[in-house]
Amino acid sequence: MHGNPGAVFLAVSYLLVVGVLALYGFHRYCILYLYLKHRNDVPKPQGHFDELPRVTVQLPIFNELYVVERLLKAVSELDYPRHLLQIQVLDDSTDETCVLAESGVKALCEQGFDVAYIHRVDRTGFKAGALEHGMATCKGEFILILDADFVPKPNLLLDTIHYFTNPKVGMVQSRWGHINRDYSPLTRIQAMFLDGHLVLEQTARSRAGRFINFNGTGGLWRRSCIAASGGWQHDTLTEDLDLSYRAQLGGWKFLFLKDLITPAELPVDMNGFRSQQHRWTKGSIQTCKKILGTVWRSKLPLLVKLEATVHLTSNFAYLLLVFLCVLLQQAPQSSELLAGPWRAVLFDVPVFVLASLSAAVFYAVAQRENDGKRWYKELIYMPLLLALGIGMSVSNAKAVLEAVFGHESEFTRTPKYGIERKKQRWNATKYRSIKSLLPLVELGFAVYFTYFMVNAAREGQWFSLPFLALFQGGFAYVSWSSISQWLPRWESRTGDEAVTA
Repeated sequence: MHGNPGAVFLAVSYLLVVGVLALYGFHRYCILYLYLKHRNDVPKPQGHFDELPRVTVQLPIFNELYVVERLLKAVSELDYPRHLLQIQVLDDSTDETCVLAESGVKALCEQGFDVAYIHRVDRTGFKAGALEHGMATCKGEFILILDADFVPKPNLLLDTIHYFTNPKVGMVQSRWGHINRDYSPLTRIQAMFLDGHLVLEQTARSRAGRFINFNGTGGLWRRSCIAASGGWQHDTLTEDLDLSYRAQLGGWKFLFLKDLITPAELPVDMNGFRSQQHRWTKGSIQTCKKILGTVWRSKLPLLVKLEATVHLTSNFAYLLLVFLCVLLQQAPQSSELLAGPWRAVLFDVPVFVLASLSAAVFYAVAQRENDGKRWYKELIYMPLLLALGIGMSVSNAKAVLEAVFGHESEFTRTPKYGIERKKQRWNATKYRSIKSLLPLVELGFAVYFTYFMVNAAREGQWFSLPFLALFQGGFAYVSWSSISQWLPRWESRTGDEAVTA
């Protein structure tokens, strides 16, 4: 290598960043291969229970004023013998949700349900603590967990319980549906992101014998599996991922049912979506630090270990993406290592195919598998999906760094507003998201990429403009969607309470 040491350092750093991002992109193709290979390997119950076992439904809630009644109504309509069903409302709320929840529990009691209202005031362990607290009075051999924004269909229990005739099955996960998918471009893009994870990743991993994760809700657990795996622990923000890995490392089998859908409400505001992604990202890296060493010390097959490694480390890609944003304009221009006529053939095209095109192909296939009739109509949102993923990189990179350096933070909820139809308003509710300075940082990145777009246009680098536009548009959209909620027109609310999102 020749040239300025600083230029060489920039070039090598750039190559390493895009190389690792390309590896994560290559992994998407691996998931697609596994999905297509096992597409028809639909899991079937080993048998059927002659006598149905008892099931406890745990409902962990915290300040769910707009959805708690909908949740209780849906649970009361589950098609399962009433005498075999216990309902636990695990309420840590600090607002009027308590009144609605208690009233709903009382009504269910009058209808003959075995239902208990359990209220905590200290929130020790947050959701994990609430679930663990409920275990002390749990009567069921199996436990169905539902978050407040979920609306289970009546068939959920009967369509999952018989898989547990196999004594090795510890958890059965249903696929999330999206009640308000068409509410806005933001909810539609979120749905596409989740479809990629649920339709392709979860299905491929489950059917190929890799580790999957309980998605935190919409899944049925064997109670003895939870106990044997160390129970709910609250040293990470993703207690679901943590327990999932501990259980599967202990030999329990997890199943994902792609065709069994449990509808849920997507966050409708950017700040709510941002904090949800921050929590999931930080928790996954915390779990990675806690579990990955155990995975590699185990006697699992090498392919399972490799898949688990990618699974647990995948959110480091957000940190790498921020590094890429910083290096993108400086490194290629600073060193002869990244110059010359062969760069496009040997570097740019392979990286594009692996890192960028893989994402577009991945989510397009997910839509095709999710809805074979109208999937192509979703393709118009593909540039927005890619841009949103880039725009969220600063917030999620911050979450990665907090996890790496052990920065403690609370489990902060995502506000739910009971939004099911396009004409419903959410900004007149009493819940709001916490403000932060991150949108201003994202706005700075948007200005940064606007500058480079102008330069690219001046120099006739038309091929790079669409690529730069994804970065500029992503950061601009995410930052403005958050900043706009701070403006006076958003303050037409019915109350003054600020609830963390």
